[in-house]
Amino acid sequence: MISSAHARTVANLAAASCLALLLGACGGGMSLPSFSSSPPPEAEPGVAPEMPASIRADEIVGRWGLASFQNPADRARTEKMAREQCKNPYVITAGSSGGVIMHLADQATPQELRLKGSPSGKNYIGPAGPTPGEQDREIVSFDGRVMITRFIDKDAATRYGNMVYVRCAPRA
Repeated sequence: MISSAHARTVANLAAASCLALLLGACGGGMSLPSFSSSPPPEAEPGVAPEMPASIRADEIVGRWGLASFQNPADRARTEKMAREQCKNPYVITAGSSGGVIMHLADQATPQELRLKGSPSGKNYIGPAGPTPGEQDREIVSFDGRVMITRFIDKDAATRYGNMVYVRCAPRA
């Protein structure tokens, strides 16, 4: 027969063993310090430091007619439609920290976005962070008068298509 003091000790040891096994199975095991010199962890692959864009923010500030297309054959017609939207232009203003004030996909309130470059030479508009980020839009083409962008997020890209911005003539 086991005394109650021994039974309590055995029960405590069994509970501690079970707890240690459960924690070990969850990957939450205790990590002991290492005395060997290991290299510092590397940055996540595919995340490059933010690069400046080849298009400056002041180049896209202004009043724009806006339309979109899905089929590349509709580009010329869509540019004409965007030009007609200058009666009610989409206004891109300068941000307080060097970016531009624009809308993100599905956001009612515009916010300051950055123009970001990439090692491949592509330019993006989006919030600070990795390039290209899910909320970014790629500047597909820009000649100073017409800018075409496409969202990186596949769902937003499908819904919005290629966004065509045509610069509106200055007010007389």
